[in-house]
Amino acid sequence: MAACRRVVNVVTVRSRRLDYSESTRSALVDSAVELFTKRGYAGTSLDEIAKRARVTKGALYHHFSGKQALFEAAFDAVETLCLHRLEKIVLGPGAPWERAINGIREFLRNCLDPAYQRIVIHEAPVVMGWERWREAEDHFSFGLIRASLQALIDAGELDDLPVEITARLLYGALCSAATTIASSAEPKKVSAEVETAIVRLLERIRRPAMR
Repeated sequence: MAACRRVVNVVTVRSRRLDYSESTRSALVDSAVELFTKRGYAGTSLDEIAKRARVTKGALYHHFSGKQALFEAAFDAVETLCLHRLEKIVLGPGAPWERAINGIREFLRNCLDPAYQRIVIHEAPVVMGWERWREAEDHFSFGLIRASLQALIDAGELDDLPVEITARLLYGALCSAATTIASSAEPKKVSAEVETAIVRLLERIRRPAMR
């Protein structure tokens, strides 16, 4: 019995340490997202991030090797939130066409979010480098676009187009749209115009019988 209690105590201590470690990391990432959004990468210091997260700078370095590593974690957090929202729509219930259109609308709504604009669109290509940023964007966005197109083809909504190439073209259009929206003085207006343009283009390649 004593041996069992010791094992239980060790497991409990380890579990608490793990919970604390995950809580600390989460607090740091949340702090980084808020500060990078408000001040940008260059205008934010690690001291400020640690202070806002209420942890020591040593704790910060326990989880992250430096400022860029923390920025990439903030980038992942913002993109993951966007991805989960899109997955619920694109991979959820309903007709493929409606899911695809609603997925585009949800993506454009994300492009109006200050954290997405500042961290993902404006800062990431500079901080992470263009190639690394595009690889990360592919990881988060491209698969959903390809899956959505394949679902439309399988449902007979679209002709049997080359999925990879078509998905790349649509992905490029959406990336360009995101930059245009984030750089505009009237992002809501531009977002609405982008939505109209993309939906009309998709309608053009939709099978006549399905319109």
